[in-house]
Amino acid sequence: MSLLRYTAWRIVQAVPVLIGILTIVFFLVNAIPGDPVSIMLGPSPGVEQIAEVRAKYGLNEPVHERYLNYLASVAQGDLGESINVNSGMPVTKLIMNRLPITLLLTVSAFAFAIVTAIPLGIISAKRRNEPTDHVARIVSLIGVSTPSFWIGLMLIIVFATHLDLFPSRDLVMPWTEPGTGSRVTRRADSQLEIISLSIRHLILPMITLGTLQMAQITRIERSTMVDTLQDEYIKLARAYGVSERTIIRKHAFRPAQLPVITIIGLGLSTALGGAVLTETVFGINGMGRLIIQGIHQRDYPVVMGTTIVFGVTYLVGVIITDISYAYIDPRVKYGDQE
Repeated sequence: MSLLRYTAWRIVQAVPVLIGILTIVFFLVNAIPGDPVSIMLGPSPGVEQIAEVRAKYGLNEPVHERYLNYLASVAQGDLGESINVNSGMPVTKLIMNRLPITLLLTVSAFAFAIVTAIPLGIISAKRRNEPTDHVARIVSLIGVSTPSFWIGLMLIIVFATHLDLFPSRDLVMPWTEPGTGSRVTRRADSQLEIISLSIRHLILPMITLGTLQMAQITRIERSTMVDTLQDEYIKLARAYGVSERTIIRKHAFRPAQLPVITIIGLGLSTALGGAVLTETVFGINGMGRLIIQGIHQRDYPVVMGTTIVFGVTYLVGVIITDISYAYIDPRVKYGDQE
């Protein structure tokens, strides 16, 4: 099966999964105690006013009709209008305003995790049971077992409060025009200064969100490299006098990356979930805070819209992971039955 056909087939397979996510989220959100209209109108609203708002957002219809109408709207790219977070604004526009912030945070966290974890895992496997290996295993164990929000709070206390090295609030986007935006970016004179500000604001949230991914990837990288370095073809290469560096770079590294790719792809959902806590701790106005606001204010369209975006992002990550297998290991064939 060609790459194009395999990708198309995986996208078709993702459609029922996405409908299942949408269905579960719709009925769970509608089962949350509380009334969004009461939150919008405050205490003692008029009966006519309540009826008008309910009719405007379709809340006066039976749940099954609202579900079918919502499915039809989503199929046309319409995620509805916000009820309380930003009343009347299309949810799509709200998401597009916040999505780049969360993507910047998530991508930078993954970059931090991959850049630190893969060398650490390889060194740990190469120096198995030596002090370097023990240190790497302890670091990865601490990273796996420590909650992200606690890491974030500790980083704020040490590096923002006591040492005053990095800011602990907000996130500056690198494409912000100098002299515009927030109080911090209005004082910047050049784009280079904006990028510098963005990096400084990004350091602490990036480490907070990326530590768990770093720890997981390090453990998987180490275990797969240890197994690969004990294979017969590696022993044969050593017997022929091939240098250890060449063995690792040319013969051991690539076959050992399949489990690593799997954990990176599956870690995308963990990172998106962790972004909710990280954005809350650092006061970043991304998708995580948007979904929290939506839940607090019973804004059904916002909660469902953000969950759909998270679900689509995860499915895209899984498809890209599956496609990457054959690129890393030519023995893997797209869609073969064997």
